[in-house]
Amino acid sequence: MEELEDANSESSPVWAIFGDLMSGLVGVFVLILVWVLGFQLELAKTLEEEVKKREAEEQRRLALEQALADPLSSGRVTLRDGRIGIRGSFLFASNSDQLQPEGEALLQTLVEPLHVYLTDRDQLLMISGFTDNRPIQSGNLHYKDNWELSAQRALTVTRALIDSGMPQDRVFAAAFGAQQPVVENSDDESRAKNRRVEMAPVPRNKSQTGASQANAMAIDNPGSRS
Repeated sequence: MEELEDANSESSPVWAIFGDLMSGLVGVFVLILVWVLGFQLELAKTLEEEVKKREAEEQRRLALEQALADPLSSGRVTLRDGRIGIRGSFLFASNSDQLQPEGEALLQTLVEPLHVYLTDRDQLLMISGFTDNRPIQSGNLHYKDNWELSAQRALTVTRALIDSGMPQDRVFAAAFGAQQPVVENSDDESRAKNRRVEMAPVPRNKSQTGASQANAMAIDNPGSRS
């Protein structure tokens, strides 16, 4: 009898340890399950936010296309990735930063739809000037390089929009020179495509620094490229 009691007393700690081990494993499993569920919820939330972001971008694109339906249908402007492009040869004569009459007339038609679009979304309009890769000719008294030429052309377009009714606090100018070409500068036709002015709506809170920098680059005396 005493031997049976001794055997029972020796086996009890084993079952207690096994029970503790099982409880620990169940706890670990529950923690893993909670982590997996939390990860899935976070992933689902991220995917939902990405879908909403893309839907919002698509709505902005469609709204911009609708606002610019007439100039887009006539081929006077292009719209790519939210950027409105106007070929430089349409706005400016060769070797000049002075707007041509047809270019000025086009900009006047863009002011109202762009103003409505920007106001509805509380955005700014960045006017960017681009050139081809040909250097400024020696002896030119107006510009040191393509940076200055692209800056002046961007400012010319900016001022034309303001003169046509665009509020000054909605637009700013930027210069890119020969950087960021849309095609390789391989011939006259490709260079003509790279000589352009682009207009892009941008969030107001992300543009204050850029606007200040662009204003610091302003060139007040217009000129021409020789």
